[in-house]
Amino acid sequence: MSDYTRLIAIELARAGDVVNVWAPACGVADPIDDGVAVHRLPGHFGPRAIALLDRQLNGNPGRILVQYVPHAFGFKAMNFPFVSWLYARRRANITVMFHEVAYPVAASQSLKHNLLGVATQKMAAIVARAAGRIFVSTSSWESQLRAISRTAKPIVSVPVPSNLPVVVDCPAMNAIRRRHWPVEGPIVGHFGTYGDSIAELLDRILPAILVDVPHASAFLIGRNSEVYREKLISRNPQLGRRVAATGILGERDASSHISACDLMLQPYPDGISTRRTSAMVGLAHGRAVATTSGHLTESLWAESGAVAISPVNEPLENARLASGLLLDVKHRKQLGSAGRALYQSKFQISNTVAALRAA
Repeated sequence: MSDYTRLIAIELARAGDVVNVWAPACGVADPIDDGVAVHRLPGHFGPRAIALLDRQLNGNPGRILVQYVPHAFGFKAMNFPFVSWLYARRRANITVMFHEVAYPVAASQSLKHNLLGVATQKMAAIVARAAGRIFVSTSSWESQLRAISRTAKPIVSVPVPSNLPVVVDCPAMNAIRRRHWPVEGPIVGHFGTYGDSIAELLDRILPAILVDVPHASAFLIGRNSEVYREKLISRNPQLGRRVAATGILGERDASSHISACDLMLQPYPDGISTRRTSAMVGLAHGRAVATTSGHLTESLWAESGAVAISPVNEPLENARLASGLLLDVKHRKQLGSAGRALYQSKFQISNTVAALRAA
């Protein structure tokens, strides 16, 4: 969320807007971006922060853009004071981007989690009623948001872009491949933060790929990748020499590592969707992407033919598709080109900025 917000702020400033960002203190130096002023709030959107935000916004008439995820505002995702404050300002020019709407409610969950689901639904309803314009990161959120809020306002789907710039540095990419695997062979990569639900999918799919393609190797890229590699290798010690983890990388290094991969394996428990930043990174880099379909997957993914996609509950099929791509250079390159074309037409940052700046 923070990377996305910064990227949007920078691009809005480049487009000519005066951009102010209000966010909680985080203990690190603020980035210095032309045209963007960062204002740090005390606490985490509690009463003191809301009071300060209210005073400062009174002196900044203009459009208010809220990047909404219930967990982003503290109070264990139940910050009713913040959403009530937002509703009190509903006559202002408020635009809300719903990256997520609410925690799910299900009979299989504990009472605690269902209470969280009900609370976040009520919060989302208040925020939707406060907004003059509503955007969602995937069209799958629209029906849920309408059912919760009963709003008749237009709800526009604005896919998220990649938050990682594409760095073309062939010497760096080739050096990465040589450093990790002197013997030439295809590399399957994963980019993400290795949360439990995605790690469980990788556990079932990645070892099967490396068994199917014995000359292939794997790159685990991003925060928590080293911890995940240790767990994976503890269960599959025979793969130890064939799996590398990068940990946190700077933008240039992360881009070069992704470019060094032949295929990006990006499974999601709810399926690929236009809200998945990590999938956008692979597409933007022109890498072939093998992914999963689920209840949030939009029809465009199957219709476009730009990703290799199979149901999330079929790990052997997931592995078969990915292994086939590692062995078929021509098909893999075609898929990568189709993915890049899809990204440029539907997902790149200019589309997001145009939607946000529209009257």
